[in-house]
Amino acid sequence: MIEARSVVKTFGGFTALDGASITVPDGGVYGLVGPNGAGKSTLIRHLTGICRPDSGEVLVEGEPVYENPEKKVLVAAIPDDWYYFPSASVADMARFYQGFYPSFDRGRYEKFRAVFTLPENTPIRRMSKGMQKQAAFWLTMCCRPRYLILDEPVDGLDPVMRRQVWSLMMSDVSEYGTTVLVSSHNLRELEDVCDHVGMMNRGKVLVERSLADLQENIVKLQAVWRAGETPVLPRELEVLHTSHVGRVYTYIVRGTAAAVTERMEQYQPLMLEALPLSLEEIFIYELGGEHYAVKEILL
Repeated sequence: MIEARSVVKTFGGFTALDGASITVPDGGVYGLVGPNGAGKSTLIRHLTGICRPDSGEVLVEGEPVYENPEKKVLVAAIPDDWYYFPSASVADMARFYQGFYPSFDRGRYEKFRAVFTLPENTPIRRMSKGMQKQAAFWLTMCCRPRYLILDEPVDGLDPVMRRQVWSLMMSDVSEYGTTVLVSSHNLRELEDVCDHVGMMNRGKVLVERSLADLQENIVKLQAVWRAGETPVLPRELEVLHTSHVGRVYTYIVRGTAAAVTERMEQYQPLMLEALPLSLEEIFIYELGGEHYAVKEILL
């Protein structure tokens, strides 16, 4: 398990992390989401042991990861700006990774040649962004890390390769119990793979729950009222957003679908339907109360 406890990090007076806490359970996929500048990449650099927190602690399997080689080798990461030596090829970087990670699987490296059809001896800097991202996955997944941390992992990949990469990662999760943390703005893609979700804003993790819990505790209702009738909903219903087109009203309400529907039925709408929210919609309305710049979004 990876944990961050009340982590604070400042850079020249700017607070990038403001008491951020996160718990990444073993053997699943954790989605870390938030607006630009929320602190996601800074938190990831702490989880991988690159940065030392000003206060708080970051633990891998119960021990601090910063300056702890025994724990660092359990973690492999693909940052948004993946680093490689300026003149290095894929083959060169494979030798480097093999020297750092005792778990590097040379057999898997050979096998993945059929998946990532890249020129092994061409300098990586001469490759396109998508090819560089493929090289990063090829090398990192051959390390067989216990914890795989990814920042915008499939950005730049074509749809076929995106599917291939996700398939390989999910196979490692199911077969080897690999724990994956993914930071991405592609919430529709995350929704298909994540077990747990953490939502960040302004250096803090505001919400951290299983995806199932998130989806069960916020509901979208569509109601049709009689002409001239639009009831004022009671204050105990925590309505996060209301919009309407003609007589069809859409309400985003915090609570379970069963409880909210039962309460709304007391007002006798002509039609009432509870609809599930996507992760993208949950993100919008959970962060809407944190002064996130979302105004009158029509769903």
